Amino acid sequence: MRKAEIGATTALALHSLCAAGLATGYWLSHSLYSSSLITDPAPTLRILTVCEAPVVILLFSWLRRDHDRCSFIKAVARGLIGLPIGALINAFGAIVLGAPVGLKFWPATFYWSMLMSLFTFVPAACVFGASKLDWQQILSYSKPSNIVDYMLSVPAHGAIIGAWLGAWPMPLDWERPWQEWPICVAYGAIAGHLIGMLFSPVLIFLHRRHIRTKTE
Repeated sequence: MRKAEIGATTALALHSLCAAGLATGYWLSHSLYSSSLITDPAPTLRILTVCEAPVVILLFSWLRRDHDRCSFIKAVARGLIGLPIGALINAFGAIVLGAPVGLKFWPATFYWSMLMSLFTFVPAACVFGASKLDWQQILSYSKPSNIVDYMLSVPAHGAIIGAWLGAWPMPLDWERPWQEWPICVAYGAIAGHLIGMLFSPVLIFLHRRHIRTKTE
């Protein structure tokens, strides 16, 4: 079974490409459509999703766990299938935790859930496919055992924690436009995801150094 072997520098480069996808989406929404998360959350989240989806799916399909049994095209297909599945899971979780369910909120909820799926579910779907053991390890919050696991788990947990922290100002009586759903939650998720992508290569470097120390 042949796996993609990468180091901290490569991980940082791949994460940088993912961040560039988000930056491109934000630039397009601001420059071409004069929209932002605060003024037009649903269209902005749609553009971010459209720009980020191909980057995430293609990069993490290259990092697929078993190169011998899974082709690049199959890994891409797994990512495309995983996108709506992950969106449903994120939307369900958000609604259970108190997200509004009115019809006027559904477009923003849908695109926020799609973006969250790209942050949390799609990368693992591209890499692991239906491997029950790998999914259990990621979902059990156990310590990652290899470099790709760090790339998957740290940014994903960052997005989830960021979204949770971002939801805190929503019920406060500040009457600010950014307190509307899902604006502050989206900002929190994006910020947490970006922080996770910055922190992930550091953990990968420490992980590789620990392995070298043990072997020596």
